[in-house]
Amino acid sequence: MATKRISDEPAYVLHRYDWSESSLILEVFTRHYGRIALVAKGAKRPTSSFRPVLLPLQKLHVAFGGDAEIRTLKSAEWQGGHVMPTGDALLSGYYLNELLIALLARDDPHPVLFDVYANVVAVLASEHGEALQAALRTYELLLLREIGLLPQLDQQTMTLGELASDARYCLVPEGGLRLAHSEDRGSLSGGQWSELQAALHDSAPFTTTLRACAGVMSELKPQLRTLLHYHCGVKTLRTRQMMIDIQAL
Repeated sequence: MATKRISDEPAYVLHRYDWSESSLILEVFTRHYGRIALVAKGAKRPTSSFRPVLLPLQKLHVAFGGDAEIRTLKSAEWQGGHVMPTGDALLSGYYLNELLIALLARDDPHPVLFDVYANVVAVLASEHGEALQAALRTYELLLLREIGLLPQLDQQTMTLGELASDARYCLVPEGGLRLAHSEDRGSLSGGQWSELQAALHDSAPFTTTLRACAGVMSELKPQLRTLLHYHCGVKTLRTRQMMIDIQAL
């Protein structure tokens, strides 16, 4: 039986591992096939056409084939656009990739999430400061929603009760959205949570959620971080620890 070949598939390289003296195993996020593993044969050779294009945070079109768990990369073409992010933006890009590897099952398509990822990468390449932070919070929310780990943000999770617009609520790993306590690290008003919920279900969720996040970033960040660490099964993500170590220097 002939093996299936896929061509012109939009993709980003998330991570790469040495496979042999000359080849690499790639973790790749594709628009129509989700996260997949590919072997890039000969990619480490100086003359390989793969060497200049198999970089993170760069949009590619790839062709691959095979029916094993690790398929074979046939071609990869850079689609142009932006240059490689640097500094904090580059570390933030590695953070995006770490979350996808930790939370996405292989061969599980998420085209909406792929488009969100592409939008955030574009922000990382061109913006800094508050725009970057708002884009990261937007990505976290939409990632959690797309993989079914984000509860409804316009009602209390345990009681399904409506939110009072002026009361404070927080998002916790095992309890969902609940009334905030004095010891909670972050909380938002019921009105703010409801605005985020409406933005997530907009026809253009990235743009509207980006706007909704802009005014609540400092309160939202610790809650989403705790939730993501819980679902990733770690106390601190590697990219966050790297940021902490760099700041300490």
